[in-house]
Amino acid sequence: MSLRWYIALTLPAALLAAEGKLTEDERIELIRGLTAEYATVKVLLPRSAKPLPIGSDGKVDKNQWDAAARQFGPAARLGDLVKITNVKLEGDKILFEINGGVKEKKKWYEHIEVGMGNSTTPVAQGQSTNAPAGTNLVLEFHKPIPAVPASEIKKMLAPVLDFEKRTATEHVAEQLPPEIQAAVKENRAIEGMDRDQVILAMGRPPRKSRETKDGMELEDWIYGQAPGKITFVTFNGPKVVKVKEAYAGLGGATAPSLKPQ
Repeated sequence: MSLRWYIALTLPAALLAAEGKLTEDERIELIRGLTAEYATVKVLLPRSAKPLPIGSDGKVDKNQWDAAARQFGPAARLGDLVKITNVKLEGDKILFEINGGVKEKKKWYEHIEVGMGNSTTPVAQGQSTNAPAGTNLVLEFHKPIPAVPASEIKKMLAPVLDFEKRTATEHVAEQLPPEIQAAVKENRAIEGMDRDQVILAMGRPPRKSRETKDGMELEDWIYGQAPGKITFVTFNGPKVVKVKEAYAGLGGATAPSLKPQ
């Protein structure tokens, strides 16, 4: 076979194979457009280390989802706000880690406790029973992932996750004082915020703790875990009175106070 005929026969097949294949820039934009996005849960979302499948038509295997819910319990319930913490593109599917995913085994540092006297607290505690936990989802195409924007992927996930409500919340943020608006956009808490504003900025806290100090009832919302940055958001009543960041016991920094209006 001559080189001309070989090229003529193989070129259409090569073009067909390349059709629908994402470019590297498209992959980056898709991951960027989905990672760290918030959504409101529209159905009971089970905990599962094995990704729960969702078809590109929005359909789920109800039997598989129900079995995961019975075995592992819920990661989030109807109306809970969750966050996409990681996105991976693999062939014909997109993998989503929700609220940090599911840990199969404890790390060595999760057994460490810190404190003074007879009072100690685990450095890395488990998920609070009244806050959304982690899970994993997979959006299945059964063909190469199409070159579509993140907004189209969100529409495919719409039967399970509602991203539009998050957009409405962002409109609410525009009515907040400038200092709080800036903090929300930077996903951080500052003194003077209320609980709804902290959730808007950082999501629901994985852990909470309460104590009475100098006659004040204080509540800490704890974000992150060791090793790494841990943020303590302290409430006295409805308002944040202190924000502290600690780095796995290596010291910390207190966030600046909100200036009086």
